[in-house]
Amino acid sequence: METTWDGLPIAEDNPRFVSIVVWRRGPSGREFLVLHRRHHGPDFAGEWAWTNPAGSRLPGEEVAVAARRELLEEAGLELQLATVELPNPELAFYVAEAPAGAEVVLDHEHDRFEWVDVDEARRRCLPAMVGDVFAAVDRLLRQ
Repeated sequence: METTWDGLPIAEDNPRFVSIVVWRRGPSGREFLVLHRRHHGPDFAGEWAWTNPAGSRLPGEEVAVAARRELLEEAGLELQLATVELPNPELAFYVAEAPAGAEVVLDHEHDRFEWVDVDEARRRCLPAMVGDVFAAVDRLLRQ
């Protein structure tokens, strides 16, 4: 059985992973939450340095429960989640709006966070498939 970096088992059935795009209304428009991974140090940049809250689903765990768990674990947020249909059977995508004053509390996996516009989220969150999720959600929210 495949495990996470910290040894937890990963569900073998799809979707195996969850991804939550969190946004808020900022002074200049929509802002997205991006988290910086701690494990390669504060100067770590490039692929997988910055991501949205995301993670693996545990065996037998309901998909929405996994999404709420990952959001709480990684960002300390309990928000209303909405499903986003994107074409990747291994991933379940969600979007959540945070209130302007929401307090982000990071876990041990991350050393900082920022609220950025969609273009900055796409620039930082590599590989491109990660950044593209922000653009897809931004387009959906504009509809």
